[in-house]
Amino acid sequence: MKKENSFISLQMLNKVPVITIFFWIIKIMTTTVGETAADFLNFNLHWGLTRTTLIMVVLLLVTLLFQFRSRKYIPGIYWLVVTLISVVGTLVSDNLVDHIGISLQVTTTVFALALLVTFTLWYGSEKTLSIHSIYTTKREIFYWATIFFTFALGTAAGDLISEGLDLGYWRSALMFASLIGILAFVRYQFKFNAVWSFWMAYIVTRPLGASLGDYLSQSHTDGGLGLGTAGTSMIFLVIILTLVIYLTKSEKGQTQPS
Repeated sequence: MKKENSFISLQMLNKVPVITIFFWIIKIMTTTVGETAADFLNFNLHWGLTRTTLIMVVLLLVTLLFQFRSRKYIPGIYWLVVTLISVVGTLVSDNLVDHIGISLQVTTTVFALALLVTFTLWYGSEKTLSIHSIYTTKREIFYWATIFFTFALGTAAGDLISEGLDLGYWRSALMFASLIGILAFVRYQFKFNAVWSFWMAYIVTRPLGASLGDYLSQSHTDGGLGLGTAGTSMIFLVIILTLVIYLTKSEKGQTQPS
């Protein structure tokens, strides 16, 4: 009994928040920031794609260190990691396409396969893909690897669809929002698998946020509202920060040990 109690005491609290409306609002906003902040650092500050990528990767690794060291879900750390992964996922996709010259068709396929392999390894090891059971370091590694590939895939696939279909920013955003609506309808009307519904919606929110960010930040001549990457990033970062502070103080989203 003492050994069992000792083992339980070492268990983490679930490291992922409860899925509420706040989760999806912040998630979409982090994807928007991922798109606009990457462009702002790259073009407006003239850091260049390579330097921007290196700096963001270092920041992400440092933040991940704090995330892994924590024993429970901490809103500030968790959502900072998600935001930085959003930026890095965008930059990685841009590097492959713009610097190396790999087509969007190839990058989309590669990231989709990488995501599939990650899901396969995760399920083969843990027998679950549920985010409500992220209470061991191994599961958290699988979780963050999956998050990264969803962002990278969403970036590549979103660019491929928007460029291939030439829909424009607001039409693309409407299309991706409709896809999420269809997923929600199928999930609740036909009781489609909750885990797969979540992950499919999670992937689609990436191009939704990117299209929304482009619509707000790009100039009127390019089909946007002309708020600029700096203005759009600042607006969404303030909203994210406000919601994270609220979640921290209210302790909403905190889960109990599985």
